[in-house]
Amino acid sequence: MLDTSRRVLLYASLGILSGIFFLLEWALPAGKTIGLLQVAVVLLTLFLPGRTSTLVFGLVATLFVGLGYVTESAQVAPTQGLVTHGLVLAGLWTAVAVVLRYKRLRQAQRESEAKARAILETTVDGIITIDADGTIESFNEAAEDIFGYDAEEVIGENVKVLMPSPYREEHDEYLRSYHETGRKRIIGIGREVRGKRKDGSTFPMDLAVSEVELGDRILFTGIVRDISERRRLEKEILNVSEEERRRIGQDLHDGLGQMLTGIGLLSQDLARQLDEEGHERAEDMAEITEHIKEADQYARDLSHGLIPVDVEANGLSEALRRLSQNAERLFNVHCSFREVGTVLVHNNTVATHLYRIAQEAVSNAARHGEADDIKIILASGEEQIRLQVRDDGVGFDDEAMDGSGMGVHIMNYRARIIGGTLEVSSALRDGTVVTCTLPRNAYAPDKDEEHAAPAA
Repeated sequence: MLDTSRRVLLYASLGILSGIFFLLEWALPAGKTIGLLQVAVVLLTLFLPGRTSTLVFGLVATLFVGLGYVTESAQVAPTQGLVTHGLVLAGLWTAVAVVLRYKRLRQAQRESEAKARAILETTVDGIITIDADGTIESFNEAAEDIFGYDAEEVIGENVKVLMPSPYREEHDEYLRSYHETGRKRIIGIGREVRGKRKDGSTFPMDLAVSEVELGDRILFTGIVRDISERRRLEKEILNVSEEERRRIGQDLHDGLGQMLTGIGLLSQDLARQLDEEGHERAEDMAEITEHIKEADQYARDLSHGLIPVDVEANGLSEALRRLSQNAERLFNVHCSFREVGTVLVHNNTVATHLYRIAQEAVSNAARHGEADDIKIILASGEEQIRLQVRDDGVGFDDEAMDGSGMGVHIMNYRARIIGGTLEVSSALRDGTVVTCTLPRNAYAPDKDEEHAAPAA
C-alpha cells in the first residue's frame, strides 16, 4: 500500500501532465492532443494505486478529450468530429479496462509471490525445485541449513550433489525411466531416504516430491525434513529395549538355566538310583529327567535369542548360524546359513538389529509362509554388506502388498535405524526374499561401544 506522500505526488503529477497535454492543444495540429491523452492514460495508470484511481484518471482524460472536441469542432465537420472523438473515447476506455485487468492480475501475482516467499523463508522444511533434467533451480534457507550449502553454490548443479551412493548413481536412470514409463517411486508418494551434506556426512530425511507442469516445462518440487534427531531418539529407545532383553536373557542363562541344570543333575542321579533298586517309578523319574533337560535347553535357547550377538566382530555370523539351528529345531524346517566373504560387524548395536531382522524374517517364513526350506545369507562387498533371507513358502502378491504387517514394519524400522534399506519381494507360490542392505560406513563401531564391557 502506498503512503500518503506518494499518493499526493502521483496525483499532482497527473494534474500537471494532464494540463500540459490540454495546453498543447493550441500548439499542435488538430487531433494530436487526443492521441497524446490516449497514450498518457495507458502509461500513467500503470503507476496509479488501485482501481478507483485509474477510473478517476480515465474520467479526467475523457473530460479533456471532450474539451478538445469542443475546441476543434469549428475546424472539422461535426459528424466526422463526433465519430472521430467517439472512437477515441471508446479506445480510451478500452485502454483503461485493459490496464485495470492487468493491474488486478499483477496484484494477485504479487500477493501469490509474497505468500510463497513467506512460506519458503519461514518453513522449517527444506524446499528444492529442480527441472526435468535434475538441475536445481531454487533452494530455500531451510535447505541451506539442512545441507550446509549456500543457495548460490547449488543452483544450476545437478541435484545428485545432495545424494550419497547408491542414490547418486541411480538418480539419472530413475528420471529417465520416469519420463519414459511414468512409473513413480518417490513422486507423489514420499519416503525416507538419505541425504549428503556439504561436509560429506550423510543423514536420514523424509522426502516428498511433487510434479508441476508450467507450459511446456516440467518442474519437480522436493520437501525435505531432517529426521536425524528423531532417529537418534528412536535408536536410544531401541537400545534401552535391547538392554532390557539382554538383562532378561542373562537372568535366564545364569538364574533359571543354572537352577534347571542343578535340578536336572539331581533328578538324573535319583533316576539312576531308582533304576538300580528296581523301583516301579524309575521310568517315570527318567522321563521327568528328560523333561527337565528339555526345559533347560529351551531356557538356554531363549537366553541366546535374547542375547543374540557377541561383542566380537564375528558375533553376527555365529548368531545367525545358531538362529538357523534353532529354527530347524523349533519350526521343523530345513534352515541353512551361508556367509559370503568375511563379514565383520564391529558395531554391536547394528549387529543386533541385523540379527532381529533375520529372526523376524525366518519366523514369518516358517509360521506364515509355510516354508520347508529357509536360507540365511550374509555377504560382504567393498561398499556394503547384505543380509538376505530366502524361503520357498507360499509367498504373496508383491503388487498387492500394503506393508501393513507388523513384522514388515518392524524390520523396515530396524533397517532405517541403522542407516540401511529393506526390500521385500515375493510372488504367489514362489516364496519370499527379504534383503537388508547396509552401507559400510553404517556399521563402524560406536564411540560408546569401543570401550564398553561385554554385555553377555
